[in-house]
Amino acid sequence: MLPRRSLWALPALLAACARPAPVAPGRYLVGEPYQLGGVWSYPREDFALAESGLASLAADSRAGRVTANGEVHDPGLLMAAHRTLQLPAILEVTNLESGLTLAVRVNDRGPSQPGRVVELSRRAATLLGMPANGAAQVRIRVVADASRALAAGFAQSAAPALDITAPAVGTVTREELAPPPGATQAGRVREARPLPGGRAAIVEVGAGNAPPPARLPEQVTRGWPQPGRLFVEGATFSRRDMADRQAARLRPIGGRVEQTGFGGRGASPTFRVRAGPFGSVAEADRALEQARLSGVSDGRIVID
Repeated sequence: MLPRRSLWALPALLAACARPAPVAPGRYLVGEPYQLGGVWSYPREDFALAESGLASLAADSRAGRVTANGEVHDPGLLMAAHRTLQLPAILEVTNLESGLTLAVRVNDRGPSQPGRVVELSRRAATLLGMPANGAAQVRIRVVADASRALAAGFAQSAAPALDITAPAVGTVTREELAPPPGATQAGRVREARPLPGGRAAIVEVGAGNAPPPARLPEQVTRGWPQPGRLFVEGATFSRRDMADRQAARLRPIGGRVEQTGFGGRGASPTFRVRAGPFGSVAEADRALEQARLSGVSDGRIVID
């Protein structure tokens, strides 16, 4: 892969020009379980999230609408929606088909379409080289320090503890992993003087530094395209018999069990359930729908 610059590097000359900027409107939000597109989602604070899947263009691209955490959507800015992440968060998105990488601000819930891992604003999708009316293979990861700093810069609203057993799941067998540790405190927001062309620069995030401003810079990095294969994946289990039961539900689409962890030093092996690869997005979408109808409500499309 070609060498890539840090998304958060700020030239020394611009650092001297940094001036305070107000915290963006809105609030810090995790939220309660909710149903969207026929699928239940369970929001949680996660600063280590990294996953692959399909990205889509924001279904509602109206400028001025209010996002899930009370911010204002602007299709011309680098914004995104995710089903479970804390809001707001900074997410690095790589289009595996073009090799382009961009940082976006997650401040809304979505995508509404099952089988999509992230929903991007019009401008973010354009800069990443996504097709106007389609999906793109992406890899996403939370930029941990920047996201923690954002969390610290917002007044966190009080909310009752999540009751993840409230929505009915019938006889579906599922396992939930413990969430990562919570956010740590950080400094206030600072914004550097805009670069030529209306782009803003971000102060480097780290010990003693500030979080990025609401308006992220249009800073795209380029690597080699790395398109992968499409799979429908269910849950990961610590017991083979539980994985076998879910795989049986996916047998019509070629479901099987794969051992992904081999134990060692007292650790137990883990088993994932998946089907595929599938030859197209449409084929993977059909397989995912069949998985959901068979009772695998936590099925998702992944890239491998």
